[in-house]
Amino acid sequence: MPSFQFEAMDATGQEIRDVVDAENQAEAQATIRKMGYFVTKIAVKKSRKTAKQAAATKTRKKGHSFVIGGVSSKQLTAFTRQLSILQDAGLPILRSLKILEGQCKPGRLQNSLLDVCDEIEAGSTLSESMSKSPKAFDRLYVNMIRAGEAGGALEVILRRLAEFQERAQALKRKVKGAMIYPIVVVMVAVGILTFIMWQIVPAFQKIFDDFEAELPTPTKILIVISDWVVNWGFLIPVIPVGIWLGIKLLRKFQMGRMGWDMFVIKVPVFGALIEKNILARTTRTLGTLVASGVPILEALNITKETSGNAVFERLLGKVIESIREGESIAKPLKEFSTLGFHPVAAALWIIFMGGPIGVLLYMGKMRSPVVDDLVVNMIDVGEETGELDTMLYKVADTFDEEVAVLTESLVSLMEPILIVGLGLAIGFIVISLFLPLIELIKSLS
Repeated sequence: MPSFQFEAMDATGQEIRDVVDAENQAEAQATIRKMGYFVTKIAVKKSRKTAKQAAATKTRKKGHSFVIGGVSSKQLTAFTRQLSILQDAGLPILRSLKILEGQCKPGRLQNSLLDVCDEIEAGSTLSESMSKSPKAFDRLYVNMIRAGEAGGALEVILRRLAEFQERAQALKRKVKGAMIYPIVVVMVAVGILTFIMWQIVPAFQKIFDDFEAELPTPTKILIVISDWVVNWGFLIPVIPVGIWLGIKLLRKFQMGRMGWDMFVIKVPVFGALIEKNILARTTRTLGTLVASGVPILEALNITKETSGNAVFERLLGKVIESIREGESIAKPLKEFSTLGFHPVAAALWIIFMGGPIGVLLYMGKMRSPVVDDLVVNMIDVGEETGELDTMLYKVADTFDEEVAVLTESLVSLMEPILIVGLGLAIGFIVISLFLPLIELIKSLS
């Protein structure tokens, strides 16, 4: 009689790992349910690979290409959709994976698919095999596959996972596409102004020095800026890189990461866009996991890890603790969504928002919740009606639309601001250079 290794959760949400003997997987699952556990993972207990299997695996690994990094989200989305179509067509999973592996370009995904095929041939399940390639398949991906295997609906889960990834990709493309124009304008403007300060202004300064003319204040300011650009111009690209490295270093520490993430989601103009984007992503992730049959505590843990923001990680952690104590999701979500005071966040507001003004802005923002009452109410209704996944999808759709509208509005607003700003800078330079020339012409005449 074969043995089955399983992972499950008991009534309190604690993870259980054990082995049961049964004739088949269905009988093993029935035995585990009788024990009062909810199965999250089950597989035949593997024996050691035979010499033939080991030799096959060794031969396979020779076909691996050298790669650095992981799999792009675009590539993984295309793979998931193709695998979903092949499963809908009724092909065996191993055959489907080999077809897709043969179509892949050399890289991380192809290497991972080779490893997955080897593991499946050795007796592992698809989710177990994918969990051994974390650079290609993250925890969210693996757990959804595991839920599909446990429920016998792998093709449905793959379709849902492909839709989830496609929606996330579409939103990311919209935001990136909208930011291209202002970024290009800023770079061109910086290049033009740097050239003027580097070449044009010093030539005029030489003329002014030859005539020993008294320069007006705007011209003196312009010459000081030009001298700085000529002497220290190499710092212009270094400054943004230094700021970026400083932020990366700050986020390496727990206090620094929390403070930075608190600052980012409440910063004027862009904070609302970032906050709504995170809310859209987390609610869609949680909704997809719940709809796929993943236990709520496991789903919340995965959503917490994939949120990408320390504020939401802390909030979801509080929700998990409350659910373990018998509470619903909505109550702790509302109770713990207020930011509160954080010393690093306060320092960042002071540095980036101009001293006293930054303090006032921070005092106003620190008490604002990160989760709207609309979200809390819809989740509450979803829990009461048993339609939590549907409500989470509706919330995600709402915030996706708001992110798209807000992005378009910001881009539309930034275009005239950038043009006016560049015009004012050029105007200041022209006036500063021509004021002394006018005085020189008057004195000569």
